[in-house]
Amino acid sequence: MNQIYSDKEVLGDALTAEKTSTGVYNNFANECAHDDIRKVMLKILDEEHTIQRDVFDIMHAKGFYPTPQADGRKIDEARQKYSCGAVAL
Repeated sequence: MNQIYSDKEVLGDALTAEKTSTGVYNNFANECAHDDIRKVMLKILDEEHTIQRDVFDIMHAKGFYPTPQADGRKIDEARQKYSCGAVAL
């Protein structure tokens, strides 16, 4: 049987679906008035983030989602820019 979609396309679609799901569950959790429902939404959100990371890791390992090595100077700049008086990273 011929493969219609490549592994890269399937994984890319899965990653997009997970990104969408995490956004939706995050919105649900933010808008919950009932604490028990909010806790359930946050648990599901955490599980979706785990799945998203798993898909990303597979894509990265296969070379489908290459990421450049971060420049140490740029990392320090980002820490300073986004720390806003928060606890240092």
